[in-house]
Amino acid sequence: MTTKDFYYDLPQELIAQRPLEDRSSSRLLTLSRESGEIAHRHFRDIIEYLNPGDCLVMNNTRVIPARLYGVKEGTGGKIEFLLLKRIDINTWNVILRPGKRARAGARFSFGDGLLRAEVLEVLPDGNRIVRFEYDGVWEELLDRLGEMPLPPYIKEKLTDKERYQTVYSKIEGSAAAPTAGLHFTNELIDEIRKKGVNIAELTLHVGLGTFRPVSAENVEDHVMHTEHYEVAPEAAEIINKTRESGGRIIAVGTTSVRTLETVADENGTMRPGIGDTSIFIYPGYRFKITDAIITNFHLPESTLLMLVSAFAGKENIFRAYETAVRERYRFFSFGDAMLLY
Repeated sequence: MTTKDFYYDLPQELIAQRPLEDRSSSRLLTLSRESGEIAHRHFRDIIEYLNPGDCLVMNNTRVIPARLYGVKEGTGGKIEFLLLKRIDINTWNVILRPGKRARAGARFSFGDGLLRAEVLEVLPDGNRIVRFEYDGVWEELLDRLGEMPLPPYIKEKLTDKERYQTVYSKIEGSAAAPTAGLHFTNELIDEIRKKGVNIAELTLHVGLGTFRPVSAENVEDHVMHTEHYEVAPEAAEIINKTRESGGRIIAVGTTSVRTLETVADENGTMRPGIGDTSIFIYPGYRFKITDAIITNFHLPESTLLMLVSAFAGKENIFRAYETAVRERYRFFSFGDAMLLY
């Protein structure tokens, strides 16, 4: 398989630039893996596809306002920091732009000195290990000074930061939202619970690698980025009991899929745990636990398009994408949704 096998043409005007006023009013394209049948609904209709005893698996990660704009101390040169991964309480792995001259010892200031930073180490990939200095509470400072790191294809500024969060987000740590979950409202979740559907929450902190194009010519040669996950004992228990009683495991988003398929053993049994995953799912992969996926539409030649092609079949997926383009669906993070079942 080559990366080019996963290319498709997408008119630029179909890339959604802003979220809809009502989250659950997004369109929903449903695709049956067995029959290949496609149907067009609205997201609030998802409840009709869920059965009592099924389990929705949701990623409760919360996006941090990880983009910081500041100046280099001494020269006043402008700098942009993108926080990637927290190493300890005040130390982060960071992308600097422009960063070529930021050697170990370089110092930067944000918010007129409210937040200061020193480069400790330059990593082989060009990222920096940076230590921050400040007075007060880190989360409050970041909320005040930081901006949401929206994907590069979204050009409009987001006025309400909460619209790039799921309504069930809890655990801070992501550089990007698990966007399949953006379609849920609290009211819709209440209705789903009332129908007798179980809900299990896990955490996978989404990294910016999710937007990185596959540069390898052959799919198998791609080196996947690593993301941190946590599966609590309660979540593992809910998922295992659902399977034991014959219910389906329905993953909300590819981040939930990656966590489920990382943690489940060969028999599809979940074990609680904390760790990092670099699982790469592409056609030929045998799914251990995932029975259905709620997802958005993904970028051409992306690892996420490869994942859904592995789940529903590449021919089915590309036919569904052609239909979505023809029917003028909205694509990517703020776009419409798919149900693969």
